[in-house]
Amino acid sequence: SSHLSWGLKDPALYPTFATQYGATDVTNGSLILVCGENSTVLDAADLYEEDYSNYYLTGTSSVTFDGENKITSAIYRLTKMENKNTNAIIDAIHFGDKVPLLLVPAIYLSTVITHLFGGSAGREGGSLGCYIGRLFHLDEKDMRIATLCGMSAVFSALFGTPLTATIFALEVISVGVFYYSALVPCIVASLAALAISNAFGIAPTQFTFALTAVPKLLLLRVAALAVCSLMSILFCVTMHGTERLFASRIPNTWLRIAAGGAIVVVLSLLVGTGDYNGAGMDVITRAIEGGQAAPDAFFWKLLFTAVTIGSGFKGGEVVPTFFIGATLGCVLGGLLGIPAGFAAALGLVCVFCGAVNCPIASMVLSIELFGAGQLVYFALACGIAYMLSGYFGLYSSQKILYSKLRTEFINIHAK
Repeated sequence: SSHLSWGLKDPALYPTFATQYGATDVTNGSLILVCGENSTVLDAADLYEEDYSNYYLTGTSSVTFDGENKITSAIYRLTKMENKNTNAIIDAIHFGDKVPLLLVPAIYLSTVITHLFGGSAGREGGSLGCYIGRLFHLDEKDMRIATLCGMSAVFSALFGTPLTATIFALEVISVGVFYYSALVPCIVASLAALAISNAFGIAPTQFTFALTAVPKLLLLRVAALAVCSLMSILFCVTMHGTERLFASRIPNTWLRIAAGGAIVVVLSLLVGTGDYNGAGMDVITRAIEGGQAAPDAFFWKLLFTAVTIGSGFKGGEVVPTFFIGATLGCVLGGLLGIPAGFAAALGLVCVFCGAVNCPIASMVLSIELFGAGQLVYFALACGIAYMLSGYFGLYSSQKILYSKLRTEFINIHAK
């Protein structure tokens, strides 16, 4: 990208180079981040950790990189994108605000760092739709459609689900109102993004599960399984609560991210597996296609993700809802007499639906991920999940305009 550049400077050859950034003594291996007139220097001593525990036995020490938290924090401080995420895009559509241009590279770089160093989060991207709209001199109303197109394109490119991406963008902004005027533009944007993604060899997200024989009273059992959508409430409350807890207890952003990173490391050592680091798509696949999931997998993923995102690392929340829903559904399926893989698929869709308050998009998601063969069961599960999830949601800027239980205009923000 023309907006990003990097270079190497040897302190021995350029002893005064760092002084222009306010640093008088910089060691070899240090990192200087610059954004416009703003800059910060991360000294090598703060980026690398040297272990001397075996020095007296072997005469050597080991050095490990430990600067991912400081780099993430520095990127968001320099770009002034702290606390900017999907809510910024939703606000841009509600109020006609501009999506900060630097949000896109900031989200991308910070998400890569989170995944690279084992944080628990999903895929995330930023929308350039409003800036493309400005390029074509669109008016305020059309700019909002351009932003919706950007949302659709990002979702489609990330998951390979163009129809879900389209419906999600039109449904998530204001629950109860569907932005029909943006339907065709969003479909075109989603398909274009999918084509580009395919050109880079990125395969769409799809799963298969075995349902050879339909159990008796399957509709009732699916309805019972839909109560796992209550997990979406716990997920939203935990995510928001953890973020507030970290912010209140540790006001300094650098220390907050460092504390979160340390907790993730301790948790990883405690559970003794890397299943809960990163996105966890292999665990989701195992639950749906193999019908296998640890009974406590959903709990650990919830905890890992809440600490990662709540402490300031960046990444998507959608894939963690997939993970939690699939593993919880897989476990509950055995108790309800539903094939484990099918139950995992239902759980995935239910928790996603409850977290984002988008039942139509969730039904379409079930088709694009699992095929249309069992659509009636997914539709029932989505309807119940939407009803039971209350007025909680991942995105605090999301408006819920109509009651989920009565024909009543309520116009509230998601909790």
